[in-house]
Amino acid sequence: MYYRRMGELPRKRHVQFRKEDGTLYREQVMGTKGFSGTQSILYHHHMPTAVAKASIASSCKVEFEENKELSHRHFRTKAYRETGDAVNGRHFLLGNEDLLIGVVNPTENMNDFYRNGNGDEMLFIHHGSGKIETMFGTISYRSGDYVVIPIGTIYRVLPDEGDSKFLVVEANSQITTPRRYRNEYGQLLEHSPFCERDIRGPEVLKTHNEKGEFTVLTKSRGALHKHVLQHHPLDVAGWDGYLYPWIFNIEDFEPITGRIHQPPPVHQTFEGHNFVVCSFVPRLYDYHPEAIPAPYYHSNVNSDEMLYYVEGNFMSRKGVEEESITLHPSGIPHGPHPGKVEASIGKKETIELAVMIDTFRPLKIVQHAQDLEDTQYMYSWI
Repeated sequence: MYYRRMGELPRKRHVQFRKEDGTLYREQVMGTKGFSGTQSILYHHHMPTAVAKASIASSCKVEFEENKELSHRHFRTKAYRETGDAVNGRHFLLGNEDLLIGVVNPTENMNDFYRNGNGDEMLFIHHGSGKIETMFGTISYRSGDYVVIPIGTIYRVLPDEGDSKFLVVEANSQITTPRRYRNEYGQLLEHSPFCERDIRGPEVLKTHNEKGEFTVLTKSRGALHKHVLQHHPLDVAGWDGYLYPWIFNIEDFEPITGRIHQPPPVHQTFEGHNFVVCSFVPRLYDYHPEAIPAPYYHSNVNSDEMLYYVEGNFMSRKGVEEESITLHPSGIPHGPHPGKVEASIGKKETIELAVMIDTFRPLKIVQHAQDLEDTQYMYSWI
């Protein structure tokens, strides 16, 4: 990401920075990879280490199903109607050592604050709008937004009234833009399908200096830990750096097309450790006179492919619906359903919208995901 600053800052790093009453602001360096990754420096009214009480709130361990036959899977998440807040209401479906993938229907404000101590989070906003209050400031979201929240960020989600649905990715690493689209200085290149102008950061920094009892739930080491503070956790008076929550909307992804079918990497939007995130957006089809717009059958030899269907008519699939999740595992080929190749010939464009996650370690199925499963999906090519 690029450099940003908000609020009040001293002229130099690591020097005295005093409030009007003469007391010191508390400087916090927040960064990744020790002191060699991206970082920001925040100035708090109170010591961020001042915890009145620490306890374990609950276990966060996910139970995966035992090994089953290797097959393509389909989960209809539209059938999951339970609501709650944006953290406690998460319903995980897939995961491995690198990430967890789930959905949530957030209709309630988060009463407590939250931070993920394992890695970055990505919230894809399928339906709904609202705001996220963070230690870096408040950021508004709407349908189609990818919201990237860095590890260790204290935040809470406040949805607007009405239905809302998020696709949730909890990574054990940092989520960034693709390396091949950045130059040696970190700037997005001209052939990137989006640029820094498309990225939104926090809009306003509201500093809270009130005292009282405030709870921060921290996810780390397989548990949700409860930290009770005697001051408001969003007490930052100013910050600057390269680490902060940011948003990119899928509508701003500019598709790369060609005379013949382009492979999935042209749709890549983000990357993390051992996984990538891609965006399938409305686009013109291939323009070679003998082109077949539908994808060819292919084997994910080294990766599992997960697709979340957002809207439109996905050209290579039948039997899926909005909010469906399909999993095509490595080891066996997958591709268009019967009739889809022929039907694509001569078509000029597609209006599909979908999010794809490819993982380079096998994805495991969370046990309760079977309640949402279309068990006949493996046989839908017959």
